[in-house]
Amino acid sequence: MSSLSRWLPFLRWPRPDAALLRGEVAAALTVAVVMIPQSVAYAGLAGMPLVTGLYATFLPMLAAVLFSSSTRLSVGPSALSSVLVGASLVGMAPPGSAQWVALAVWLALLSGLMQLAVGAGGAAWMLNLVSSPVLTGFSQAAAVLIIASQLPQLLGLQGPLSSLLHGPRFDLEGLAYGLVCVALFEFGKRKLPKVPMVLLVLAAVAVLSAATGYAGRGHVVGALPAGLPGFYWPALPAWDVLGALVAPSLVLALVSSMEMASSAKIESQRDGRRWDANQDLIGQGVGKLASAFSGSFPTSTSFSRSAITLYAGARTGWATVASAAIVLLVLLFLTPALYHVPTAALSAVVVAAVMGLIKPKVFRTLWQVDRVEAITAAVTFAVTVLSAPRIYWGVLTGVVIVLAHFLYLRLHPRIIEVGLHPDGSLRDRHLWTLAPIAPQTYALRMDAELDFASATALERAVVEHLAAHPNTRHVCLFAQPINRIDATGVEMFGALRRLLHGRGITLHIVGIKLPVEKVLRKSGELEDGPLLRLYRTDVEALLAFGRLSP
Repeated sequence: MSSLSRWLPFLRWPRPDAALLRGEVAAALTVAVVMIPQSVAYAGLAGMPLVTGLYATFLPMLAAVLFSSSTRLSVGPSALSSVLVGASLVGMAPPGSAQWVALAVWLALLSGLMQLAVGAGGAAWMLNLVSSPVLTGFSQAAAVLIIASQLPQLLGLQGPLSSLLHGPRFDLEGLAYGLVCVALFEFGKRKLPKVPMVLLVLAAVAVLSAATGYAGRGHVVGALPAGLPGFYWPALPAWDVLGALVAPSLVLALVSSMEMASSAKIESQRDGRRWDANQDLIGQGVGKLASAFSGSFPTSTSFSRSAITLYAGARTGWATVASAAIVLLVLLFLTPALYHVPTAALSAVVVAAVMGLIKPKVFRTLWQVDRVEAITAAVTFAVTVLSAPRIYWGVLTGVVIVLAHFLYLRLHPRIIEVGLHPDGSLRDRHLWTLAPIAPQTYALRMDAELDFASATALERAVVEHLAAHPNTRHVCLFAQPINRIDATGVEMFGALRRLLHGRGITLHIVGIKLPVEKVLRKSGELEDGPLLRLYRTDVEALLAFGRLSP
């Protein structure tokens, strides 16, 4: 049973009783009143038929929770994943067309298979490729682009956003619906957080729209097909088209995984248990595959809806099952209720949802923490905006910058000459203006592994010091930070030891770790000799150099 539940985590759910189900259904209702209008609105953001937003909510959320270790993640359409879908397919097909739907399904298939493969292979460490500054820069830029894309519909503008510059024409009723809805959504978020303001406002504007006959003068949601989605399998596109979907699918998988991680970590911390990232990746992948086979677009985890699920009192995955049942009822019986909802109101749902993502102060905070990370976020933001509609290049650029910076740091490890500080610690001798450990002694510490990336830097530091101080008689390496050594490191260490031996310089090694010591001894580079001294602790070395009293 334990091995089976490893692959089918829903087998570990508690058996439901009346009390548990009452609480789970109440939490599900709280989430559903936000999730259903958002799902329909995000389908429009992705350029998909609006009903596919419900398709992307029903089976995907159910499939994802069955295979995830985190049971209270709200899986379905999200703002970032939806705008990525819409931006990735621009120019490849007309939005909302059968070809567009087929390409969106392939995005879901490819990104879902990527997440499924990573999770099943135990490679969740790949999530580290998208650092926090990269996600920050991308989400800020995506929020700006999302709002810009929704402005024409929100303002009742008859034409593209650029028409504002020359003779714009407005649908004043649509403008009123859009602005009033945004104002009420923000008011509800700030002043009445427990009131289902989105659902109430949409119901009210639908009634008003129907009563005034707005459908004959403006744009409304219109008729949505009722019933369950049928099984969908898209035709295989041309190889060049499929190749063009690989990069956006990769970015979708990465961004979706980061959205999932931010919510899952909060849930695991709240429950006081270890987060199983690999299992949650499997769940996310299965959810995307379920969305694809429903004829819909890639799903993700909504941070805001997941937070609502937690704070509404959901305890198990049964709350998600109840949410899926509510969506099922909407698909079967309630889609006609959406007919008269103005599209401006749906744009207001999107704008209100993403306005919270725009946080300019975060760039100043990053600058105060680390200027390289602040620049990474800023470049990601700029490339995302400038590369629109191919906004996935923003994330890929950010990932490349992060990897390049990581490689630079590995190739340029921190190597300092240490001295004895008055407080008894060993610190940077030049930064703190400290005396050498002992006369004619070069004491250094490298805060890195001794491998192919750092070996040359250590050798260069020693050689340059010896060139500048030819009277050096002792080199003391404080080796505590070195926890690994590879073949290049062994080779460099042997060459360095032979260099010092040839000049009659004694090599002192302090605090060498056992794994490193074993490798050096097996390679014959740590054989005892008159010019080699080993010390287990800093105190032992300082006593030997006469810096401490015995």
